[in-house]
Amino acid sequence: MKKVKKEEKIKTSLGLQENIEALLCYLFTWITGLIFFLLEKKSKFVKFHAMQSIITFLSLTIISFIFSWIPLIGWVISGLIGLISLVLWIILMIKAYQGEKYKLPIIGDTAEKYSS
Repeated sequence: MKKVKKEEKIKTSLGLQENIEALLCYLFTWITGLIFFLLEKKSKFVKFHAMQSIITFLSLTIISFIFSWIPLIGWVISGLIGLISLVLWIILMIKAYQGEKYKLPIIGDTAEKYSS
């Protein structure tokens, strides 16, 4: 009988599993990204997701805020940015939970550079 070793889950400096902590980086968009970026000391995987969360969602928040000041067309664009944010939020949380280092174009490379 062959003994099968269970795959060990990697723990972070905060004591959570890496995939759970990476998912939490996206939970409240850039706010939790910033919290985990500042608190996590050990896991480059978590720091990457935290930085990607900060860059992605803080940028989208600022852009949406700026467009919301423009009557009519700005409100439509702001609404579309909100929809894009929702889709990205769901995708990024799923990918982080699956343990995947899913990099968004341009933003992912920047996040990787600043999270190392």
